[in-house]
Amino acid sequence: MKLNTRRTILVGLAFLSISAFWQLYDSLIPLILKNTFQVSDTISGGIMAIDNVLAVFMLPLFGSLSDRVHTRIGRRMPFILCGTAAAVIAMLFLPFADNIGSLALFVSALFVTLIAMGSYRSPAVSLMPDVTPKPLRSKANAIINLMGAVGGVISLILISVLVPKTGKPDYFPIFLIVAAVMVISVLLLLWKIRENPLRTEREAIDATLDEEEGLKHEDSAAAPSAEQATSLDPAVKRSLILILISVACWFMGYNAVTTAFSRYAQIYWGIQGGGFANCLLVATAAAILSYIPVGSIASRVGRKKTILGGVVLLASMFVIGATVKEYHVWINGLFALVGVAWAAINVNSYPMVVEMSKGSDIGKFTGFYYTFSMAAQIVTPILSGFLLEHVGYFILFPYAACFVGIAFFTMLFVRHGDSRPLPKKSKLEAFDVDD
Repeated sequence: MKLNTRRTILVGLAFLSISAFWQLYDSLIPLILKNTFQVSDTISGGIMAIDNVLAVFMLPLFGSLSDRVHTRIGRRMPFILCGTAAAVIAMLFLPFADNIGSLALFVSALFVTLIAMGSYRSPAVSLMPDVTPKPLRSKANAIINLMGAVGGVISLILISVLVPKTGKPDYFPIFLIVAAVMVISVLLLLWKIRENPLRTEREAIDATLDEEEGLKHEDSAAAPSAEQATSLDPAVKRSLILILISVACWFMGYNAVTTAFSRYAQIYWGIQGGGFANCLLVATAAAILSYIPVGSIASRVGRKKTILGGVVLLASMFVIGATVKEYHVWINGLFALVGVAWAAINVNSYPMVVEMSKGSDIGKFTGFYYTFSMAAQIVTPILSGFLLEHVGYFILFPYAACFVGIAFFTMLFVRHGDSRPLPKKSKLEAFDVDD
């Protein structure tokens, strides 16, 4: 069985559009809050957590809703189209509010934008496992994350080039270009991907695989819904809980850095203008180069081992980052390794969760995964922002290293959701599609 790379790239356009926005959001919104509206780090962290508060409720809801919707263009596509349209309109009011100095308009536009983004994130991410057989999902998720990284790179390049080193910046051109990227990506996705036939094809492949291996979906018993959880084996329940705790912990660490880095780099390291984006560009470029290799590594040694290696590397880089008092060129090497580590973790954690789902519940399981990751991202901007304001900016990297280290120990005891190799020379060869 071969992964249809071209199809997976096209499916990844939805995630590219999402990631382009979130990179813009994480990089510029804290600067606008601090420099234009003089908002404190603690309150800024609270505002930056609003999207995660909304996501805790919205992602499971809209993931589950998209499982039950059936339209001519598919289950996920209506949410992706409508959510993107609403988001790109609302987000253009953000730089306008910044330019006229209206905090009320800014917060209102931000709230509408975040609701729109939350309405289609789970459906967009669910599209990949909808059209990809279970054994190929780590490789497919590598490509999806690569596409997300491309979206992030687009935003970072725009920030690096268009944000001036002195004077009050006008962020409207950056927001306008990112909005255009989002619209073009989603329209291309709608044009090239036929969701319903591809999902039917994937269901036939998974059914054949289970029949060959005599599994009869035993591995999909690990659903976290209330009615199914009572029938789970205790060991499976424990693994499910532990992997979701691990997800929360490494997001606590990683998101603290990504959310605060623009302020940290300017205030603690003395980087001017949009220069902070260069470090993030290096990390993203390294992740892009790593996504497909770590997906292949996971298919050989297993998702869990790959994740553990990434966690060790990420925690180590944060520990080293804590020793840096001012910017040096070699820091780019540190951020490159951060990108590699995050790729190893991110490519494999989501497939471990949806591996336990039934085909009809993929959206729901996507929502559960994001519930834990977003819950962590509610707490960490506020907590880290409070520490930055009242303890000092030096605390950022030790804080991140601590939470990532905790994730290593919880992940050690996860026993389910790992990848299983495909049987050689099976009837599934009939479903092969050339890349």
